[in-house]
Amino acid sequence: MRWDNLKLKDTGADGTEADGAQVEGSGPGGSGPGGSGPGGSGLDGSGLDVSGRCSGEPATSPPAPQSTIPLFERAAVTRTFDTPGFRGITFYEIQARSIINRVPASSRMSFNWTINPYRGCSHACVYCFARNTHTYLDLDAGLDFDSKIIVKVNAAELARKALAAPRWADEHVAMGTNVDPYQRAEGKYRLMPGIISALTDAANPFSILTKGTLILRDLDRLCEAAQVTDVALNVSVGCVDDDLWRLAEPGTPSPRRRLDVCATLTRNGLSCGVLMGPVIPFLSDSPAQLDATVRQIAETGASRVAPIVLHLRPGAREWFGAWLGEHHPDLVPAYRDLYRNGSYAPRWYQQRISEQVRDLARRHGIGPPAAGAVRLRAARLRPAGTGPAGTGPARTGPAAGAAAGLRDDRRPAGQIGSSTGLAQLSIL
Repeated sequence: MRWDNLKLKDTGADGTEADGAQVEGSGPGGSGPGGSGPGGSGLDGSGLDVSGRCSGEPATSPPAPQSTIPLFERAAVTRTFDTPGFRGITFYEIQARSIINRVPASSRMSFNWTINPYRGCSHACVYCFARNTHTYLDLDAGLDFDSKIIVKVNAAELARKALAAPRWADEHVAMGTNVDPYQRAEGKYRLMPGIISALTDAANPFSILTKGTLILRDLDRLCEAAQVTDVALNVSVGCVDDDLWRLAEPGTPSPRRRLDVCATLTRNGLSCGVLMGPVIPFLSDSPAQLDATVRQIAETGASRVAPIVLHLRPGAREWFGAWLGEHHPDLVPAYRDLYRNGSYAPRWYQQRISEQVRDLARRHGIGPPAAGAVRLRAARLRPAGTGPAGTGPARTGPAAGAAAGLRDDRRPAGQIGSSTGLAQLSIL
């Protein structure tokens, strides 16, 4: 497939537009949606190999560029790194045209604007809803999504420019809504410090949802930001079953390490919640598993917890189905039945999980932030106004997006305690 003069304006998995780069040539060696992904479609479980994932620490400095490819407005620089944590991963460094992207009005998300400095994610979560966005780049939603990472190297510069624009209305910006900004690539490219600094200098409210422990590298910056604006932090931990974690989230830090992140952020006066997601039907949803997860969340001092049940959009559905067929073939019929009507589990099932977690949170004492914790603003309806240059009309008024809940009740809000801080009810 040739991408000559194609302007990427596809809608991302979180409802946001892509980075809008101008494609001038062919893709970076991807095989397209039918390439290196699972061999089967739907929940038939054929043709998946999820072995060989790397989880080492990032190297400290990148080598010289190996080659360039005509992918975006300027040729993308292709890099690989011969270190344990990056073997098998290719990075495409691009000059994005914009970085603060608007969430369409039709989206169910409770925030208006996002920043996504990366596309693709080495976390390699088999259920990741953002997988299908890689097909917009003529890459597949399976192994390419895990191993071919787009890096918007000018993200901080673009953020600072957009936040300084006269038309920008100081609205809440959500990060971690599509792929994790603290995935392994961030240890090498260090895009988040510049982005956080730009948001802090503009006193612009923001939130971050992550599975990465690397967020602690930026602890001082986050504390500085919290002195001048509203900062909502959340970690994603769906369960504390180590066997399931190793199979389903092979590129992520362990659940225990993620919970330690929440505890550290809380000890430093930052309000941190936990997105308990995804709850994976028949694999992490037993009463004992839910209780163990909520209990360990409570031990971190988390100010809030919100469960979200696995949803299987196109791209993720096929990849997860192949994984399920390989590792839990006995569950394939049950999944076909549970998800027979589409991407979401039935409302009754979601409500049951939400109620169980709510009761467990009360039992284990998860509640509102302690006195002195970072204030978080509640989400509001989108007001009229103007936004960053090149993104069209924006909204006026205070931050809209640091609250739990979505515009569509197909997914449970499920928040316990504080009513703020879980803007990004998405699955990383």
